[in-house]
Amino acid sequence: MRSLHEQLRAAILDQRLRPGSELPSTRRVAVAYGIARNTVIAAYDLLAAEGYVATRVGAKAVVADLGTRSVKAARQSPRPQDDRLNPQWRLPAWTTMNFSAEARTPGFQLGTPEHRYFPFDIWRRLLARAFNPRFPDAFGYQDPHGRPRLRSAIAQHVSFARAVACSADDVVVTSGAQQAFDLLARVLVTPGRTKVAVEDPGYPLLRTAMAAAGALLVPVPVDEEGLCVDQLPSDVRIIYVTPSHQFPTGAAMSMPRRMALLAFARRHGAVIIEDDYDGEFRYGNRPLDALQTLDRDACVLYVGTFSKSLFPSLRVGYVVAPAWAHEALLAAKQCADTTGNVQVQDALGHFILEGHLARHVRKMRNVYATRREAMLDGLTQELRTWFRPIPSEAGIHLSARYRDAEAAQRILSKVRQHAPGAQPIGNFAMSNDQAMGIVFGIGCIEADAIRDALRKLSASLER
Repeated sequence: MRSLHEQLRAAILDQRLRPGSELPSTRRVAVAYGIARNTVIAAYDLLAAEGYVATRVGAKAVVADLGTRSVKAARQSPRPQDDRLNPQWRLPAWTTMNFSAEARTPGFQLGTPEHRYFPFDIWRRLLARAFNPRFPDAFGYQDPHGRPRLRSAIAQHVSFARAVACSADDVVVTSGAQQAFDLLARVLVTPGRTKVAVEDPGYPLLRTAMAAAGALLVPVPVDEEGLCVDQLPSDVRIIYVTPSHQFPTGAAMSMPRRMALLAFARRHGAVIIEDDYDGEFRYGNRPLDALQTLDRDACVLYVGTFSKSLFPSLRVGYVVAPAWAHEALLAAKQCADTTGNVQVQDALGHFILEGHLARHVRKMRNVYATRREAMLDGLTQELRTWFRPIPSEAGIHLSARYRDAEAAQRILSKVRQHAPGAQPIGNFAMSNDQAMGIVFGIGCIEADAIRDALRKLSASLER
């Protein structure tokens, strides 16, 4: 009875059964579906009691006029500019970051690390320890700071790996770097007034978080030394940068630019959001110090994540914040999701403190170095006629500029065919200039597959 009732009700709401239409007789329905007539009668009676049909003695039941539009049409055909939505979310700017299952197939996808070398057995053991019912404190509401063990582990990790000077009290654990950006936007932006300088091209989901908080975005160009500090307007109050491995070009901010940026912030009372999303993976020279390490004016908020060093679905990031921002960040964090997944945080804390993270990063640095070498060989040999690699010493993606910008569309069509997952740098620019070049991810594709794909791309372009 319930199934028949629900199907008829859905047909009425979707207006497949129009108002005034007669329902077939209960006897006819019972014969057609091979069910008892009493079951059909019960379904009709329930529809009548709910007001979906009108019944009369000696006559067939009739679909009632509900006086509403089709529920199906209302659900499936929303107005793209529906004024019930906040204007920022009517056309959200997240479409350039494709996290669908198709985008995760092996290829040149961006931001996707290799998971096959992850120590799953160790992780399972640590998760089992975290779910031990003998430790009941891990099963209730928690401090929005994050679990103490994990905060201590993060402070130790960034101090060793990135020379970031901090204690556990300076660390706020977040659900990935994206929540960190959202929290910082909430506490730093005054809607309609605060100007935020963003790298152009740059990370679109940071721009979305800031714009949603009411910030006025100011695009600032980047070159092969990073953000062009001399083009910062004097009235910006927040500056977002990826100095260790600019996204998406891959350039590292030079030391003169870093010092100039810190001097600008000091002079104009601005704050800097430093996004160090894959800084653990350095190749070649000694890494430049983080901006937070060089900061003497408590103006840098350092954001990190384990999405690249471990795996994205872990959803653990963090902010290393100066003392003046602690209380506001904790209040915003409590408003957003209190403390996140406690058991994952406890397991990750043990994972770091027992040395597993450092060992995994060392192993993956060697894996990615091999892939990076294959990528650079292809760009500088088979593809040298069409591409000029952008110098880069870190991370799990590389970018290259077109040698002939006028050939961009022709080259891009071949890239899409032979290097799936690679994207135009212009996808991440506020101008959407497709002639900037191409960015290739190397996180989830083997070195041999890189060489094979670039050879085919070169042959296709030659033809």
